[in-house]
Amino acid sequence: MSEKTASGQDATSGQGAGSGQGAGSGQGGGRRIEQRGLYFEELEEGAVYVHRPGRTVTEADNVLFTTLTMNTQSLHLDAAWSAETEFGERLVNSMFTLSTLVGLSVAQLTQGTIVANLGFGEVRFPAPVRVGDTLYAETRVVSKRLSRSRPGQGVVEFAHTARNQHGEVVAEATRSTLMQCLPASGTPDA
Repeated sequence: MSEKTASGQDATSGQGAGSGQGAGSGQGGGRRIEQRGLYFEELEEGAVYVHRPGRTVTEADNVLFTTLTMNTQSLHLDAAWSAETEFGERLVNSMFTLSTLVGLSVAQLTQGTIVANLGFGEVRFPAPVRVGDTLYAETRVVSKRLSRSRPGQGVVEFAHTARNQHGEVVAEATRSTLMQCLPASGTPDA
């Protein structure tokens, strides 16, 4: 019986072995396995990938992201002003929410295997995020096809969903990416 990694990859087949650098050079002569995302062929159309751990949003996250991006919206920065709104408090910058949603997927799906983000489709924020909320993400592979113009690469469309600690959907986004195919040998550690 083979072992499975956190991404569901077969740890004994070589999948998940990263670039293969230093193969066989681990302590005791064992194989070194580098964390990475999935190659085009390893992404399963229709599958939902659940990303953990979650990320608890702090006040510092919101203030830093908001000021670093020059978004001076009072709803994110001014507690007194925000207290008078229908929300009764400051809300987390929705661009931070979107960035975190995509970021939560990186280690499992695209770390070291993405070529580029090609664009975002529909982006929605059906409920606000507040300081102290914990965001959890999952990604469904909507479609994938080999690139017609870039050999060894494929186009993958992801549908990302973020939920808070209560299971309420707080963000959804579709994203088109250009992904690397498996190396010519068919194994990532060749």
